Amino acid sequence: MTSRSLHVAVELDGDGAVADVVTAAERGGFTFVTFDDAPAGGPRIEATTRAAYVSTLTDRIGLAPTANVTTAEPFHLAAQLASLDHASHGRAAWVVGADDSAEALATIGGSRLDPDALHHEVAEVVEVVRRLWDSWDDDAVIKDVATGRYLDPDKVHHVDFSGTRFSVKGPLITPRPPQGRPVVLAPDSLAEAARPDVVLVGGAGLDDVRNRARRARDTGAPLVFAEVEVRLGAGEPPGTRGRPPGDRLRYTGSALGLTELLGWLATSVDGVRLHPADLATDLPVLAGEVLPALRTEGLLVSPAPGATLRGSLGLARPESLFAAAGGAA
Repeated sequence: MTSRSLHVAVELDGDGAVADVVTAAERGGFTFVTFDDAPAGGPRIEATTRAAYVSTLTDRIGLAPTANVTTAEPFHLAAQLASLDHASHGRAAWVVGADDSAEALATIGGSRLDPDALHHEVAEVVEVVRRLWDSWDDDAVIKDVATGRYLDPDKVHHVDFSGTRFSVKGPLITPRPPQGRPVVLAPDSLAEAARPDVVLVGGAGLDDVRNRARRARDTGAPLVFAEVEVRLGAGEPPGTRGRPPGDRLRYTGSALGLTELLGWLATSVDGVRLHPADLATDLPVLAGEVLPALRTEGLLVSPAPGATLRGSLGLARPESLFAAAGGAA
């Protein structure tokens, strides 16, 4: 199979000063970083706020916080992510999370015995967030000092969404994001509901990852990323091993072995999201050895300064739903 150039993302959920690890990841050439929203050893600032904090300290790396549809209010979520896209000049993304704990499912009237309720909630939240991003036309803001007009009210639209558990009138309080819509990522288990720009696939082994990547493409995924947990320089024998189906592939071993694994994955996916076991130990090796080796082999796609995340990923800027419908959606 032919290898393709690979986007490499990294999860930065762990100990360490967020500004230091994000700037190190940007220098290393990662396409984007992700921030989990689950507590890590105690209460902490939510993922979208952490991403916003580092947006002014970086100029090319994408920033992708995780937000759970079962715990986030859709209007607030849409506004936060739109603001992040403005603050970062078009480098925002959203990792769609779906807390399936009994407590979270109870809030949406579902249970572990009724997974359809969770998928329905994902579909409705993602849909209304996208509508809210589109509720301002690209040219709605006028800023005409002479007339005192800030915007054209005919280019700001009500969303009028009524879902199973919530309704949203709109419009958003924030102008349309620079990317039109921030990039949406979701695991393949939620892909049918979320219709993401990037589908994240795990697997119980290399063949499972390849098969799930193929299925994701067959269902229309624009981009497919493999999920890989890494532990570098550990005393265990090198190699890969899987968790139960639906979880991440694991790699333990040397930087060279990981580089070879990523080269193999490049024949099946567009990118990978790496989950370091220990940021302090693994991130310097990833940035200083693994990514340079991929770059030497012509397998690494690194973002350019000033590029939007959509531009870095080769994704088109979407047209507004309202513009496509002549002002009504």
